[in-house]
Amino acid sequence: MSDTFLYTSPLDPQAKPLIDELIHEYDSRYGSYFDEKGAAAELNRYPPEAFAAPDGNFVLLIRDGVTIGGGAFKRYDERTAEFKRIWTRSDLRRQGLARKVLVELEAQAARQGYQRVYLTTGFRQPEAVGLYLSNGYTALFDINVDPEFYKTLPFEKTIAAGAFAPAADIDATPLRAVANL
Repeated sequence: MSDTFLYTSPLDPQAKPLIDELIHEYDSRYGSYFDEKGAAAELNRYPPEAFAAPDGNFVLLIRDGVTIGGGAFKRYDERTAEFKRIWTRSDLRRQGLARKVLVELEAQAARQGYQRVYLTTGFRQPEAVGLYLSNGYTALFDINVDPEFYKTLPFEKTIAAGAFAPAADIDATPLRAVANL
């Protein structure tokens, strides 16, 4: 079993499992709560170029040729990357894969010159809240208030260039570079 990070684009056919499962997951948790068109509207809100270097990036976690996770970031401001689409395949959860993706995104954002990460998650995603809090993110909301009150839960974290090394069990050599779309 070999895990590799693939830097690519949301348009890459290998990203389709990530996008399809995200739509299913978000629709099953939220339905039309945020948008009458469901999760597809959210996932198509940003053009693929937003997740391309030099301002962003899109990474897939590949195991033995199969997409098992991924995530992306885009420019939020001059010093801040906004993380989006952090996902792991539902049948492989609770194995630390989301943390691997999160750490890789932090490292890549730092390599691209960002000093801070900003991200949001939905109020019906307690697993994501736990992931961010357990990995040094600061909640920008009162965690003692019912999360539905806020609807969208923002987090931030300061990152530093040079502070990241790939996990021992991950080959972080990109299989191909991000193409400018």
